[in-house]
Amino acid sequence: MRDGKIEKMTLEQLMGDRFGRYSKSIIQERALPDIRDGLKPVQRRILFAMNKDGNTYDKGFRKSAKSVGNVMGNFHPHGDSSIYEALVRLSQDWKLREPLIEMHGNNGSMDGDPAAAMRYTEARLSKIAGLMLQDIDKDTVEMTLNFDDTEKEPTVLPARIPNLLVNGATGISAGYATEIPTHNLGEVLDALVYLLNNPDASLEKLMEFIPGPDFPTGGIIQGIDGIRKAYQTGRGRIVVRARTEIETLRGGRQQINVTEIPYEVNKAQLVKRINDLRLAKKVEGIAEARDETDRSGLRIAIELKRGANAQGILNYLLKNTDLQINYNFNMVAIDEQRPMRVGLKRILISYLSFQKQIIRRRTQFNLNNAQHRLHIVEGLIKALSILDQVIKTIRGSKNRKDAKENLINQYAFSAEQAEAIVTLQLYRLTNTDVTELKDEQKKLNQQIEEFQLILTNDQELANVLRREMLAIKKEFGNPRRTKIESHVEKLRVDTKVTVAKEDVILLVSHAGYIKRSSVRSFKASPIDENGLREDDYPILIQQTNTLAHLFMFTNLGNVIYRPVHEITDARWKDTGEHISQTIGLAENEHIIKAMVFDKLDQPGTIIMGTSDGQIKQSAFTDYKPGSRYKSRTTTGIKLKSDEARLVSVDYYEPTNENRSLLVISHEGYAVRFDVADVPVTGLRTGGVRAINLKDDDYATDYTLVSEGQNLAMITQRGAFKEMASSEIETGARARRGELVIHRIKNHPHKIVDFLAYDPDKHDVLEIITDRPAFQDVAVDDHHLGTAKSNGTFVVDTDTQGTPVKLRRKKVNVLNEEPVNQEN
Repeated sequence: MRDGKIEKMTLEQLMGDRFGRYSKSIIQERALPDIRDGLKPVQRRILFAMNKDGNTYDKGFRKSAKSVGNVMGNFHPHGDSSIYEALVRLSQDWKLREPLIEMHGNNGSMDGDPAAAMRYTEARLSKIAGLMLQDIDKDTVEMTLNFDDTEKEPTVLPARIPNLLVNGATGISAGYATEIPTHNLGEVLDALVYLLNNPDASLEKLMEFIPGPDFPTGGIIQGIDGIRKAYQTGRGRIVVRARTEIETLRGGRQQINVTEIPYEVNKAQLVKRINDLRLAKKVEGIAEARDETDRSGLRIAIELKRGANAQGILNYLLKNTDLQINYNFNMVAIDEQRPMRVGLKRILISYLSFQKQIIRRRTQFNLNNAQHRLHIVEGLIKALSILDQVIKTIRGSKNRKDAKENLINQYAFSAEQAEAIVTLQLYRLTNTDVTELKDEQKKLNQQIEEFQLILTNDQELANVLRREMLAIKKEFGNPRRTKIESHVEKLRVDTKVTVAKEDVILLVSHAGYIKRSSVRSFKASPIDENGLREDDYPILIQQTNTLAHLFMFTNLGNVIYRPVHEITDARWKDTGEHISQTIGLAENEHIIKAMVFDKLDQPGTIIMGTSDGQIKQSAFTDYKPGSRYKSRTTTGIKLKSDEARLVSVDYYEPTNENRSLLVISHEGYAVRFDVADVPVTGLRTGGVRAINLKDDDYATDYTLVSEGQNLAMITQRGAFKEMASSEIETGARARRGELVIHRIKNHPHKIVDFLAYDPDKHDVLEIITDRPAFQDVAVDDHHLGTAKSNGTFVVDTDTQGTPVKLRRKKVNVLNEEPVNQEN
């Protein structure tokens, strides 16, 4: 209802109107600072009320409850807790670069502890807060009525220090938020002085004076580009990290000492987080983290175990705790009654404009007072020059009012001068007072001339402002606490820091199950009780450690990577996890090879061979895992056709030993050639031709052969054959090859697998059939055949199944180095 009439409004209009008013109220009257004095209304009212009450730095402390009561009762009709919280924050030297309140008692801590109740603490304005209120009694700022129209309060404080930048601001309102960091007072004043002399100064020039924020808690800022962007646009991001040093203790142990932490980080929670990481074994090598902060300053001691990698642990903590944080600038302030995102130069220009206005209004106030006093002094001098007549006139008057009128009418005094004459005390009628009045008149004339010059000459006004800012810097300036570094250091965390080195037994099965077990669990169980299904079998059982790396290769040419420490830790009798729990494999896809490596920067290559006769060589470093290795496979080779399959994977590192590549087809054709004949290419390539295959023939396997080695082969009929590798000539690749098996008409032998072995190692080989069944073969039990022989039968295919795989049998899994072994 308005003016007695009922208005018709839709709910949308009504909500929009009311919420708009509410938003405007909280933006301007609660959450965002003014660009001129850098204060929110509650902070401004606290400072004004305490100053009005005489609660200043040169007087004694008073109970905080009294100050809060004055603010709440006279200027800020909100909850006492919100007022007290604002007052406490103004006193916290780890939140404000230049605290505006001094407090006796518990005013909180960097650990997030709350301040004591207001009835216990005492407060007063700090000395520098006096500059925020200086000249407020000289009509320098607009005053407005308070909430109940009983008193007047300022709309903004004179703010003789650039408080918005010096003490920063943080706040959230409807649709707006602000995050302005603290800065060094001396640096900001230097920039203001330069800008005063050079109004067209560039941002780069101003940043020579203000290189970046200066936090009360110190620390190190990284990222000059982020600072520049923030100062240009009002938005930007920097990295803030703790100041640390690595100390060597007695006994060769080391300790990381933290002496400064990032701005607004809770110290107690930081120490707790470090200890939580230690207890959860997320990082290896920390013995204890202690808070040793005392009166001499902040200190967190992170004691390390003997032999720990101090720099590696520090990098991990910087990356995973609040020892390093991202600070996001969002410099929003109320500028000309509107919330604006502002850059550095805009803030400085607005402050200079405001200070010029303050000086003009102060000078005008002083000029008016000086002119008024000069008028009175001139009247008194005139009265003293005709003292006898004045006294006679006053004695002849009826009363005070009549005396004033007579003085005005008879001697042309003004009303103010007449009032001053009639109130003049008799002792002031001496010759000395006449001299004093003339001296005062001269002094007032000089002051008036100076005031008028300031008001009419912009350069003179600028000189006044410059002198005052330099005087403030001289008295209150202090050294920078925060160090600034140009670039953000990229943190690299060594796995050795986050994972305890522990010997484990690793198992990968043909069906895709993987697990790691402790050596103790492995020793406590028979090797065959491995938890696998009857139709599954291991393709890798190897002792390694948690810092090693596992690569698995599938028949479809894909590569799966796992750090050993991420593999499920299970008892040797348990099955472990299936690879499909994290990575989806095709229906006809299975693992054909698994290899373990100590490190990811091996110098060698991976050689792959396919069933359709292609061979490929790629640098091992190309297989270095990406960030999504847990859920995705990597393409190891591009298969030429849908029917082609990857059948062989080997790690090759050139040595003085002469090694060549050998491929044998199902029909028994063998081709041998130098490794150098295979070019090194990228991952998504298909390789080159290794053997020319005809009809339905396919390559069964590929292997690296050294001089003097023998070959062991198994056929689909269960025949086992040995022959010297020297019988196969080393020539060009991509040939038809030479037969290494005798061709017979009825039910001919076909090669299903082969491998190379050293004659002097007395290996025991294992044949795996399609059932699967396992048959051991000792190489010493068989004599060398020739290319024209078919070997001897060792597998009964009717009862045991058809052979599909030939591999070395591991006699002792324990105490083996994590090398790359053929299956």
